[in-house]
Amino acid sequence: MYLNRKFLETNKDNLKNISTGSLEEMPERVIQFGEGNFLRAFVDWQFDRLNRKGLFNGKIVIVQPLKEGMINAINEQDGLYTLLLRGIQNGKQIEKTEIITSVSRAINPYSDWNDFLSCASNPHLRFMVSNTTEAGIAYTKTPFPKEECPASFPAKVTAFLYERFKKFNGADDKGMIIIPCELIENNGTTLKKYILHYAADWDLEKEFSEWIEKNNFFYNTLVDRIVPGYPKDEIEGLTKKLGYEDKVIVSAEIFHLWVIQGNEIAREELPFVDAGLNVVWADDITPYRTLKVRILNGAHTMFTIPSYLAGKNTVRESVEDDATGNFLKEGLFNEIIPTLDVAYEKKMKYAEEIIERFLNPFIKHYLLSITLNSVSKFKVRVLPSLLRYCEINNRVPETMTFSLAALISFYKGLCSGYSENGNEREHPINDDEKVMMFFNGLKNQNDCDKIVQTVLGNIDFWDRDLNDVEGLTDRVSYYYKSIGKIGMKPAIEKLLNSKIAG
Repeated sequence: MYLNRKFLETNKDNLKNISTGSLEEMPERVIQFGEGNFLRAFVDWQFDRLNRKGLFNGKIVIVQPLKEGMINAINEQDGLYTLLLRGIQNGKQIEKTEIITSVSRAINPYSDWNDFLSCASNPHLRFMVSNTTEAGIAYTKTPFPKEECPASFPAKVTAFLYERFKKFNGADDKGMIIIPCELIENNGTTLKKYILHYAADWDLEKEFSEWIEKNNFFYNTLVDRIVPGYPKDEIEGLTKKLGYEDKVIVSAEIFHLWVIQGNEIAREELPFVDAGLNVVWADDITPYRTLKVRILNGAHTMFTIPSYLAGKNTVRESVEDDATGNFLKEGLFNEIIPTLDVAYEKKMKYAEEIIERFLNPFIKHYLLSITLNSVSKFKVRVLPSLLRYCEINNRVPETMTFSLAALISFYKGLCSGYSENGNEREHPINDDEKVMMFFNGLKNQNDCDKIVQTVLGNIDFWDRDLNDVEGLTDRVSYYYKSIGKIGMKPAIEKLLNSKIAG
């Protein structure tokens, strides 16, 4: 039996140790760009909690941001899915199983553009959330969409808001509260900037831009929860235990934090705190963001590709391994931490907590799932620490520099790395089309130095020519050649041995 509304209505009272959200009919009040694991285990879960507490009374309509996605599976289950929350809390192992009921349906705008636009006519709609990865909030020259969905996320949002503006004649009370969750600095402010940019490009009425400015509220945010996603290795046992099949089941850690910066309007309309959720409304999210992005996300991005190409599959397995675990700790504690202008005790405590969260025995966070859009992730999460280290020490940080060389190896395919049995590992690469085209253009380039210089010189990737950073090109080339010659794990061990000897 599959999880869907009919199954749940019939069997709700028979599901042991499974907490179920409200099955009441509710209006769609939230439009969400992104159907991935994180949003469903973080944002949708929190709206589900509001509904359970009787504090919201609203459903979420999901919009698939890419042409290919998982909305069919979501719709087949009537928007229902199981969330497994597992981790350590106050020294105790905690496991919770919840059926989330806050999602009403999902739309593919590429095949159902008019259905997507029709959501703009919903008078109950008030909130917009998104997570289209760091690459999503970006400006790309795009013509005004008529019957075809644009690839650009901000262009989709602009078209949607323009449709809403027209349907309600620019009514003051039909503006939206927009809360993006992408891990870029000033995500709300940046999204608003691009929407106004498209409005100007498309020569839309000035009244529309004025409505955006006056009646739509954009919030900068920071999100924090480790979400491994679909528990594929456990699914047979979980299905038997649950008593039903769930194609979009998702697992996550217990810990969660949502920091939202903005005016009082959203705080009053979204009583997350009253529901007992760890949501912080802050005048300035910068301190929170710096710690989280540079330490948790930075560490993830820094060691994920080296660990995978060294034969590891999960975050926990990587931390427990001598080579990849020490690689992580070397980069985190000796290179990233010293670059942060935060009280020593605070940043060290957070870093140590992160290591504990990485070692969560309940979570299988697959390295390959983290490699999605690794170029933009490296730019946002690791590069600021790398450059700051150079400024402070007048030399490059060896571990982060090695990580950059590993990223190039991963994308270029010069070296597939080596698993522990000595065989090369295949690795699917998932990134923005422009990134894929760039590396495809290097396919026949065999000069290692030239490859590194070309990648570091891609201003579209890094917003600057990294060949200008003294010593960086030479060290990246050195590690790139080392990885290609002896394999990833021996190259990591060689790096660590040189650090000990130094």
